[in-house]
Amino acid sequence: MFIQTEDTPNPHSMKFLPGRDVLGAGQLGMDFPNIDAAKVSPLAVALFDVDGVTGVYLGADFVTVTKDPTVNWTDIKPALLGTIADYLAAGIPLVDQGVAGTPAKDEGTADDYEGEDREIVEQIIDLLDTRVRPAVAQDGGDIVFHRFVPGDGIVYLTMKGACSGCPSSTMTLKSGIENLLKHYVPEVTAVEAVM
Repeated sequence: MFIQTEDTPNPHSMKFLPGRDVLGAGQLGMDFPNIDAAKVSPLAVALFDVDGVTGVYLGADFVTVTKDPTVNWTDIKPALLGTIADYLAAGIPLVDQGVAGTPAKDEGTADDYEGEDREIVEQIIDLLDTRVRPAVAQDGGDIVFHRFVPGDGIVYLTMKGACSGCPSSTMTLKSGIENLLKHYVPEVTAVEAVM
């Protein structure tokens, strides 16, 4: 199996593209910022077994691995490629049954709001899903809606995968996403990251 790799804007994260589905189209990405969170994914646990791995993100058709800044990619990349190839070639389930596609506890939905606020949140989520998430997935990450504060107009977003901890994430939030949301949703006054 040939797995392509791509650098991301985050120098400590690398995107692995196996040329086939990982979670599958339409599935929500899964972020594993530590080994404890990874327990629902045998693949993520196996990747954390590689010395220096500090985070794993599973996307529709890619895997992003984040490493400790003191570790070189040349030292761990072969082990990561082998682990991903072994799991995909063997057909081992990448996540436990019933876990893939369920929103993380920190992700908000329009169901949390009523009336006009619900319409605003639906518009925010639609813009994130159609315009923002595909772009950040290209960089090996994801960004999801956390909450909207009516009256204040502040949107809180959670950055995942390569976007979490990326040096350019603040610029992406403020210059890109905040401007986009303010343009299409006048009730939005600011965008903030939730760690």
